[in-house]
Amino acid sequence: QVQLVESGGGLVQPGGSLRLSCAAAGSIGRIYAMGWYRQVPGKQRELVAGISSGGTTTYAGSVKGRFTITRDNAKNTVYLQMNSLKSEDTAVYYCNVRAASHYWGRGTQVTVSS
Repeated sequence: QVQLVESGGGLVQPGGSLRLSCAAAGSIGRIYAMGWYRQVPGKQRELVAGISSGGTTTYAGSVKGRFTITRDNAKNTVYLQMNSLKSEDTAVYYCNVRAASHYWGRGTQVTVSS
């Protein structure tokens, strides 16, 4: 059974930083893409950042230059470094892993507020 274990969310002031982690545990097999999505109440889940098995990254325009996605293939882990956080970054952040199947984490709350 595959589980995605997320950590690193919390409350931070505007301009602050947080680092999210997501580790894939279990017999997941070969991992292709990994990514982070976010969702606020009443809105669709949106892609924040993604990274391919070869390290190619993609970002939502609203986070480009502020967020950085990386992955450790040996640990089946993906990270999201979030800097210069804004109130509009407040959301539940979900990890996504594409292997033979798609897997989702349970989500971690990020709140940016003074």
